[in-house]
Amino acid sequence: MVILQGGAAFAKTLFPLVGPLGTTTLRTSLAALMLLAVFRPNLRTLTRADWRLLIPYGLALGLMNLSFYLSLRLLPLGLAVTLEFMGPLLLSLYLSRRPADYLWVALAGLGIFLMVPHTGGAHFNLAGAALALLAGAFWVAYILIGGRVGRRLPPNVAVTAGMLVAALVSLPFGLVSAGSALFQPDVLLAGLAVALLSSALPYTLELQVLRALNAKVFGVLMSMEPAIAALSGLVILHERLSPGQWAGLFAVMIASAGITLTGKAEPHAEPEPVN
Repeated sequence: MVILQGGAAFAKTLFPLVGPLGTTTLRTSLAALMLLAVFRPNLRTLTRADWRLLIPYGLALGLMNLSFYLSLRLLPLGLAVTLEFMGPLLLSLYLSRRPADYLWVALAGLGIFLMVPHTGGAHFNLAGAALALLAGAFWVAYILIGGRVGRRLPPNVAVTAGMLVAALVSLPFGLVSAGSALFQPDVLLAGLAVALLSSALPYTLELQVLRALNAKVFGVLMSMEPAIAALSGLVILHERLSPGQWAGLFAVMIASAGITLTGKAEPHAEPEPVN
């Protein structure tokens, strides 16, 4: 999570050069090339039925990244990640349907309430919040479709093919937005670093972690991600949150951990998307 959110913070430093859409294109395109080089999957063996799952899977991944990076243009990293977390949290509520879980959702709602401007919170933008919530909705689609893809295909094939589709989704936006700036050597080198930090390293580490941790432990640890994102934004981007916004962030974290602990146990967890 430190590597992943550090990568997201570093990606934001590319916005003055190529914008959020260009940054998304660099991340997904270079990540796809790196995954192809590392895993070398034989994509020719994939059937039409496989691609009928992989295309919406990659589409969800690409649109999630586009909307998330667009939200980062308007919001601090910590707030964007916290609002994005609402998607999986609400999905957990839907899958659990335990009355006690509504208390966790109420706590998450309180957290969002604490983030908005009437608390004196700095740097809150409604359009940015809407984009972050949209990214959370695409995260839900990614999880639901990814479960079906994961049961059908090996993980290395699924993630490589999905990232290729995501790259094709984001490519037109990046080319129109940033144009030839995408191909400048210094920009490509920085984009390669973003792809490495946001995809290759987190995915490799996560595959190792998921062999040892069950879903509840994994989910509780993942609940720390908004705080790690906020700290990454503070250290790398000098983004400061107000005390009310920190309180809201921790409320969402506690709600996420709580709904994981009180939900039904699963033997293993699904990987999170690499933003």
